[in-house]
Amino acid sequence: MWNDRYASDAYLFGTEPAAFLRAEAERIPPGSRVLMVADGEGRNSVYLAGLGHEVTAMDGAPNAVAKARKLAAARGVTVEFHVADIGTWDWTPEAYDAVAAIFIQFVGPEARRAVFEGIRRTLRPGGILLLHGYTPKQLDYGTGGPKAVENLYTEDQLRAELPGFEIDRLEAYEAHVDEGEGHSGQSALIDFVARKAG
Repeated sequence: MWNDRYASDAYLFGTEPAAFLRAEAERIPPGSRVLMVADGEGRNSVYLAGLGHEVTAMDGAPNAVAKARKLAAARGVTVEFHVADIGTWDWTPEAYDAVAAIFIQFVGPEARRAVFEGIRRTLRPGGILLLHGYTPKQLDYGTGGPKAVENLYTEDQLRAELPGFEIDRLEAYEAHVDEGEGHSGQSALIDFVARKAG
């Protein structure tokens, strides 16, 4: 399904980074090793590479990764791209200074918990997690994201499913999103910014 969604030459979510990442990227120390989870067409990984980080990006859709490579070349940056299934990704222990997971709500609760555990494992102690997504109220807006309520985030759920983190910011809010045709309009959002306990 995702490979078909990314088949067009147009960038489904645009070529500029998510507003969340633009606002929070300064928390990542200069020259960090960063993992972008389910990076799609590369708008976020390319942005972080442009800030001087050493970025690894994975996505399961070959069409998306091809477009991400094209975007990186156009911007003159280097990203280590992988076509990889999130369910079988090798979450190498303590390999990254930061992990960014932006709008990755395409997996159900059981798979999500495995992904969250992988993220925790692959972060170094003190490493930062930037997680951004939708709350259940997003179903009322229909301006992007999954249609399954169990895939959406609440503050209590993120606290429970992401133990071992010291939370810097956890906030549910509403804002207008203009990130390509895939994410456009008033949206119910949630941010989780936290550091892996050392």
